[in-house]
Amino acid sequence: MVKIDLITGFLGAGKTTFLTKYAKYLISLGEKVCILENDFGAINVDMMLISDLDCDREMIAGGCDYDCHLRRFRTKLISMAMRGYTRVIVEPSGVYDTDEFFDTLYDDTLSSLYEIGNIFCVYDINTKNLSYESRYILVSEASCAGKLIVSKRRNKELLDLKYLNSIMKEFNCIRVFKNDDIIYEDEMNYEDLLDSKYHQFDYIKVLSHDDVSFDSFYYLNNKKSLDELLIIKDKLFNNSEYGNVSRIKGFIYDNGWKRINITHDDIDISDNIDGQDVIIVIGENLKNDKIELLFNGE
Repeated sequence: MVKIDLITGFLGAGKTTFLTKYAKYLISLGEKVCILENDFGAINVDMMLISDLDCDREMIAGGCDYDCHLRRFRTKLISMAMRGYTRVIVEPSGVYDTDEFFDTLYDDTLSSLYEIGNIFCVYDINTKNLSYESRYILVSEASCAGKLIVSKRRNKELLDLKYLNSIMKEFNCIRVFKNDDIIYEDEMNYEDLLDSKYHQFDYIKVLSHDDVSFDSFYYLNNKKSLDELLIIKDKLFNNSEYGNVSRIKGFIYDNGWKRINITHDDIDISDNIDGQDVIIVIGENLKNDKIELLFNGE
């Protein structure tokens, strides 16, 4: 059977960065790895960020309804199981309900082809003040993780688990995270990752996929400079008329391709060999018409 791992994490937590490190380690052990980018967005820029990995990459993009997306996920996994991979790593959207993963893998056909290996949740140490929907999604992602991968810490500070555990309690999840459940990304021992496994804890299912109001809109061929984009960023994050923006990601060309990953608390801009002139804005109750006018300079 093929082992299948899941890497979750709320918007901007650093899933792709962790995925790259984890996949490289598995490849170094001789595993035949395939990465499946499973996103509801119509454009998946993360595929460009893992283009240098020495493994196969597949993608399921959005542009269809939820049930259609599930069928694509199932069909893709069946076809991948026939290619001789020893490990499949699934990286979904940052607003992912892990019930989809379990429900798909417990299908009679797929359960005979795949064995669930490890589930990781990448957790930004600066996480705070999440909305109700965001807290619900975080419970779905974190509650089943074998290990919580803590990202973006500085000066070796320790994670205060009170906030995360209060969210678990809010949705009647009995999981209580302890220090043994945590791996700090900057101190990772890769051998410790291999047997992380996963859990299944119940929690209150208060939202269906149709109830979640997260949106993602993409804006192509903006031809914005980095300075212009940062001005737009300030307006998007500081003015509620655009909705509740959680993350801005994508690429711009400004003296070379720049990878963009911006949240309320963090700005990550780095050089990238390749790119596509696209910016994706993700958040709750977004006002696409107003955001589009902003990108058009109106």
